[in-house]
Amino acid sequence: MTDKTFNRRAEVKKDYNPFEHREVEKPVSDLRAAANIIKSSLGSGLLAGPLAFSNSGWGIGIVGTILVGIVCGHCIHILVKTSRGCCIAENKPSLGYAETCKIAFKNGPKCVRKFAKSASVLAEFSMVCTYLGVCCIYVVLISDSVKQLVDQYVPTMILRVEYYCLIFLIPLCILCQIRYLKFLAIFSLLANILLFGTYLVCLYYIFGDEISFTDKRIAGNPARYPVFLSTVIFAMEGVGVVMPVENSMKKPQHFLGCPSVLVAAMSVIVFLYSTLGLFGYFRYGDILRGSITLNLPTEEWPAVCAKVFIALSIFLTYPLQFYVVIDVFNRYTLPRVKDNYKQITQITTRIIGVIFCVGVGIALPLLEQIINIVGALFYSILGLIIPAVIETIFRWNNLGKFNWILWKNSLIVMFGFTCLISGCTVTVMDIIKHLQQKTE
Repeated sequence: MTDKTFNRRAEVKKDYNPFEHREVEKPVSDLRAAANIIKSSLGSGLLAGPLAFSNSGWGIGIVGTILVGIVCGHCIHILVKTSRGCCIAENKPSLGYAETCKIAFKNGPKCVRKFAKSASVLAEFSMVCTYLGVCCIYVVLISDSVKQLVDQYVPTMILRVEYYCLIFLIPLCILCQIRYLKFLAIFSLLANILLFGTYLVCLYYIFGDEISFTDKRIAGNPARYPVFLSTVIFAMEGVGVVMPVENSMKKPQHFLGCPSVLVAAMSVIVFLYSTLGLFGYFRYGDILRGSITLNLPTEEWPAVCAKVFIALSIFLTYPLQFYVVIDVFNRYTLPRVKDNYKQITQITTRIIGVIFCVGVGIALPLLEQIINIVGALFYSILGLIIPAVIETIFRWNNLGKFNWILWKNSLIVMFGFTCLISGCTVTVMDIIKHLQQKTE
């Protein structure tokens, strides 16, 4: 298909409205859609904000958080917009992340069309790895929080964090049997309330005594900036949930624009992350752990509530993150499974997936390092590089005045690769250092 043929084809289909042809079994409201976006981004990432600021310094942290928030929000915007354009080009009511990548390449310049299948596979692989990593982080964070409380109040039962990962295996297997976003949105709303309660308790301890600013750095060691970027990207990005949420909305036209579901969700995410990161760093300085709740005292009831809240919040959010992995699996396997075996296949697959995540949590219970690896490697690819590439390819014949879309997306891709390479390098060095100290 030549470019001229595609242009004529697009003109014929320009009146096609994908929203009018969507048939959603369990549609979600704007409020629930925003709740899912916020909850998919925040969680362990929000509570890692103070640690990120300790790596960057508070001045660089504030500016960097706002800029990363803008970039991540823009990448989600162009992903959804490109997906809608692909829907119109192919006369399809909705598309997933990987399908959008495939069709963008398929309808792009002639030289890249042969890579359409490869682009889809890369997107699916990145998606699965990203959200499996997130689920591993959630297992460790839940276990760490519960272990702190048990160690404090039941000193006769001191267990390693790996055992707590194992304890939560069965409850997570049961929770992950929930299959519809409509029902997961209820858990997300409850988890958001618990997370907000944790946020307030953290602020209570942060402002509970006089804060010292004099010994806090405006700009940290530049060698630690990649770790800051990795943590912030991890916290800001919920790109894997974006397409399922947008595709399941009652009014998907409300997702983009201003005001919109995306703008509201990203504004809340940036505000909560920057305020907790800034003031958490002011309070605890360089002794911060992977989650600020792990720095709170274990003998006072507000802190105990915060630790319980965050454990419950992450526990309730787990199936939403796991949904992305199962969604990919279903697209490839369910059409090949006989109807009689689909139910048992769903149940078995979800159990095996949870076992895998718990197993990784047991093997590598390093919360800070897992967060940084997932943020630097997978979220850089999934949330920054791929959206910029597919928008460029899909709009190749209309890149704007002076090709500004090409230049803009080139900068985003360069930024994504910089975060990927530098973040992974520094984090791997941190892991090696930690393991060396453990063996000495």
